[in-house]
Amino acid sequence: MTSRHLLATALLAALLPLTACQDREAQAAAQAQAQAAAAEAQAEAGERDFEAAVASENWALAKAQADVLLARYPDTEAAERVRAKFDDVAAKGDAVREDARTQALWSYNTANVEGGEQLSAAIYAKDTIDVDGTGAKRVQLIFRDHPSWGRSSYLVLQAGDFDCYPSCRVNVRVDDGAPRRMAANRPQTDEAIAMFIDDERALWRLLDGAKTVSIEFPVKAGGTRTAVFEVAGLDRAKLPKWG
Repeated sequence: MTSRHLLATALLAALLPLTACQDREAQAAAQAQAQAAAAEAQAEAGERDFEAAVASENWALAKAQADVLLARYPDTEAAERVRAKFDDVAAKGDAVREDARTQALWSYNTANVEGGEQLSAAIYAKDTIDVDGTGAKRVQLIFRDHPSWGRSSYLVLQAGDFDCYPSCRVNVRVDDGAPRRMAANRPQTDEAIAMFIDDERALWRLLDGAKTVSIEFPVKAGGTRTAVFEVAGLDRAKLPKWG
């Protein structure tokens, strides 16, 4: 073999690994490109579902779809578009869940009584309260529309008693506003441990637009206790005569 042939053979032997390396790099690049295209296509499908949920104002579903898309395909262009809208959608979804939560805190009752139909709306305080040293228990606020007795608003305890015979004044605070003094009374009855707030119409009006209503009341065990009610979910239409 001549020196020229030997040189050509050597050059070919040197080029073969380089060519193979270039082929592998090209294949890897093509594969990565294909994977990126597939990911983008999947992300765009998720984006369409997200946008459909947004259009129908189903914020909880939209947030869930965005969560999946951003977790699975975070580096796609579709993810960038969804990410730009995520905070607004999440806030609206949170608001929907909070509305549902506060609405569920209220219970409504319709009962047939002498003279017609009695309607009521009731809610328990956010936290249990110890009013007599026997342990924390629930405090309830009730609005009632009775065909004979008219409209009433009152607190109900499960134990202990109010120090409000024959009357007293309670502090009522809406959200972070200044407390308002309102007249109250504990009727002479053993049917329930109840204390009526005399100006039920004013109390009802205070709930309109409020998130919380706090009522500080005196107890027989001494001092006062404060019950905080998350009232934002009240359905005022359930007691239509109250306005």
